[in-house]
Amino acid sequence: MAGPFIFIATNRLKPGKLDDERARVPGLVDFIQANEPQLIAFNEYANEEGTEVAVVQVHPDADSMAFHMQVVADRAASAYAETVDATTGIQVFGTPSNAVVEMLRRQAGAGVPLSVKPHHLGGFSRP
Repeated sequence: MAGPFIFIATNRLKPGKLDDERARVPGLVDFIQANEPQLIAFNEYANEEGTEVAVVQVHPDADSMAFHMQVVADRAASAYAETVDATTGIQVFGTPSNAVVEMLRRQAGAGVPLSVKPHHLGGFSRP
């Protein structure tokens, strides 16, 4: 049985931009919720120091992730221009398509660690 496709990106914030990021995220969440009904979960967390955020997404499959990346492309570019300094790491749980891997590498930039764990051994998700 295939598990969900889970994506976690860790991003360094630009200095002093936590409040701006905190203000930006609710609009992003509303946009994603309205335009991506297949997405199971989308959450963002900040570290204690306010210097780093992690975006955690749970998709039903890799196609949903590819769709998500197209839907939020403009908003992601704005985030990098306004609050996000750089992606420092990406974790993927599930089997991404080659297209998804290429999109992730382009968005994150060269040298960003990308960890893929493609084999779902078991588990469950609740609605």
